[in-house]
Amino acid sequence: MEEGHKHHWHRAGLLALWLAALLLGGCASMVPQTMALRGAWPAGVPQRVELADVPFFPQDEYQCGPAALATVLGHSGVVASPEALVEQVWLPSRRGSLQLEMLATPRRHGRVSFKLAPQFANLLREVAAGHPVVVLQDVGPIFPQWHYAVVNGFDYATGSIFLRSGTQARQEMSFTAFERTWMQGGYWAMAVLPPEQAAATATEDSWLDALAGLARGGDVQATVRGYAAALQRWPESLPAAVGLANHLHASGSLAQAADVLRGAKQRHPQSIIVLNNLAQTLSDLGRHHEALALIEQASDPQSPFASDVRATRQAIQQRLRQGQAGR
Repeated sequence: MEEGHKHHWHRAGLLALWLAALLLGGCASMVPQTMALRGAWPAGVPQRVELADVPFFPQDEYQCGPAALATVLGHSGVVASPEALVEQVWLPSRRGSLQLEMLATPRRHGRVSFKLAPQFANLLREVAAGHPVVVLQDVGPIFPQWHYAVVNGFDYATGSIFLRSGTQARQEMSFTAFERTWMQGGYWAMAVLPPEQAAATATEDSWLDALAGLARGGDVQATVRGYAAALQRWPESLPAAVGLANHLHASGSLAQAADVLRGAKQRHPQSIIVLNNLAQTLSDLGRHHEALALIEQASDPQSPFASDVRATRQAIQQRLRQGQAGR
């Protein structure tokens, strides 16, 4: 038999095996994303991945959230035990952790919390890129029992997902069973990444939203690194350039902020935000005449930023008057 025919029949056999498993497991329509994968495996995703270097922390009772976070934080390079994370993420009154706390905690450690789009294919792409993914499951046999686990692998041939879960360092679930538990929480999933490393499935908007969350965590230097990496990935991004310049300015790196804004001005010469912020930064550097000439280019009474421009112009003019009076 020719090699192409062998591959065709092997693939057909795998699909038939999956279909039989789905039918034996109940109504196939109850696992729509698994069915979609059966018909079309995501392009470019290997058929088998297992991230063996992902750490494992057996969870204490009800504390799967801290254990899952310690797992993905550890893989991202942050040493944190579940016990150290309990106070940050675990709610005793609920005997569990809410998604809000799960997203917020990594930011306190200089990491980006990236919420995935609710798609099985995106989960597979992140794991294939080397990013373990925290998922929220309902594992209760009758009543809801919410549980966080970490997906660290999958195998197309057997239709299996591999997880760090509970007291199991390597839990294996069928795609069907996994989707049934995962879909109950709206297919909620998150990856935790260093700010320099964008998620594999990130779009410009979704990654900048994630960086805004990191900024709220208060780590200015990590935020600067994140925006710098984002600008490298999306060099035409105006929000990335403005975000980077703003955080450089906040960290006291005024000359670097001005350089970033000059680059943004070349790409977006009509941007009122860039003109205003560059004028402000130049004035903060003591270059008031240059700043005043620049802010005049931003004059547009119809702009939604007209009041900000007026305030910047007035501040520059006041600094000029103070400088002249001091001579």
